[in-house]
Amino acid sequence: MRIPIVLACALSLCFAQQTRHEVTNPPSAADHKPNNPEVPEAYAVSSQFERVVIFRFKYQADLLAGLQDVIKQNHIQNAVILSGAGSVISYQVHQVSNRDFPSRNMFEQDPTAPADLISMNGFVMNGRIHAHMTLANPEKAFGGHLEPGTKVFTFAIVAVGVLPDSLDLTKLDNKNYR
Repeated sequence: MRIPIVLACALSLCFAQQTRHEVTNPPSAADHKPNNPEVPEAYAVSSQFERVVIFRFKYQADLLAGLQDVIKQNHIQNAVILSGAGSVISYQVHQVSNRDFPSRNMFEQDPTAPADLISMNGFVMNGRIHAHMTLANPEKAFGGHLEPGTKVFTFAIVAVGVLPDSLDLTKLDNKNYR
């Protein structure tokens, strides 16, 4: 009687392990255009924090969905994600996986893998979250863009420095502004 139960549990774990898949982003007309000489190599946006807000997420909360909710509830349009700490019971991240346009992303997901959340950074731009995180387990540290399916274990804490709503951050992560 125990052997079928143990076998069923083992098989369910096999089907819920880490998955990876690559996605090519839709090509755009700008993909093959050369850099525009009128766009500076680098530019600066100056501002000051209006306040710092610290969010806490509980066990089994989806970290990205929770972050979207608290950003909206706190009426935050622009912010710098300063730090993150805690642990997760599952994760999904993506990383860039090529060097030419159109860009490709490698999505890595593991619904059964616990890990420590050792850092988070990124931006909130006009209410849109662009968050990166680093995770660690006993074998490695890894990370990428935060994706849905990253579920909190013990807790997660994320601190953001809120910037003025009027600050124009629209070009910061626009790959075509080049």
